[in-house]
Amino acid sequence: MKLTPLNAPDAPSTPGTYAQAMSVNDACEWLFISGQIPADASGAVPESALAQAHQIWANIDSQLRAAGMSKDNLVKVTIYLSDRAHTSAYREARDAYLDGRQVSLTCVIAGIFDSGWAMEIEAIAAR
Repeated sequence: MKLTPLNAPDAPSTPGTYAQAMSVNDACEWLFISGQIPADASGAVPESALAQAHQIWANIDSQLRAAGMSKDNLVKVTIYLSDRAHTSAYREARDAYLDGRQVSLTCVIAGIFDSGWAMEIEAIAAR
């Protein structure tokens, strides 16, 4: 399978941390990861938005591993923030987790299921 980040020259550019589109060629398996919450396996939720974001990425990583995949297989990520104030925390954790990898991203400011959660993140991976 080949993943190619795309950024059309006649459309707005990105800050370089994500791709406007992802081309996926020859994929034979797709993984749709439900919205991951900021709880660990015991149900504990960290206080800070940054710690919650890191926990969510760890949860996404766990789901990827369970499917025999890694962050290299991520194609699309949708982030739901409970408040714009959590944007920098989400970006810091995202950039640390992706470590230069580009994926197609969408960020939505929305009401979150649990008022103690700063965010929820869902993802799509392919191989």
